[in-house]
Amino acid sequence: AIALDTSPSELCAGADSISICLSKGLGAPLGSVLVGESEFIRLARRARKRCGGGMRQAGVVAAMGLYALQNNVQRLAEDHLRAKRLAHALGAMGFILPRDGQVDTNLVFFALPKDADISVSELCERLDREYGVKIGGGYSRPGDRNINYIRAATNMGVDDEGIERTLEGIEWILSGGGK
Repeated sequence: AIALDTSPSELCAGADSISICLSKGLGAPLGSVLVGESEFIRLARRARKRCGGGMRQAGVVAAMGLYALQNNVQRLAEDHLRAKRLAHALGAMGFILPRDGQVDTNLVFFALPKDADISVSELCERLDREYGVKIGGGYSRPGDRNINYIRAATNMGVDDEGIERTLEGIEWILSGGGK
């Protein structure tokens, strides 16, 4: 809704159920919200119990989720801007970006430049070890099955300095630095 500049109610108007994750972007340590008709919720609860789902002290988790919803929704726009900045810089460095580099939310998918002399797994491992930056590889997209995409997610734990550190690390590692 934030990325589309529309209200959640307008975005979800045609849906009969909605699931919202409260962690990562919203900053809650865990939790999701499931919304739907009462029969749907009854069946979802039943399925959860059959799979062993259940939680003690759920009120504490609910309080953290409520805080995240009341205080962190509008700041998602900051994550989206940082993701766009990251994608733009990666594109300028020769990385392959799906959708011509268009990024709508806090997720950036990119693939190594064709002339890169490093594997996706090595880049991810070195970024984590040398720069404290956690990104994941091994993603593919329909129609792009031969491309091994890397995913970077901006969230409230990633500030402008974190984006700079990520780009600095990627540039250093790709240039053969530290080998």
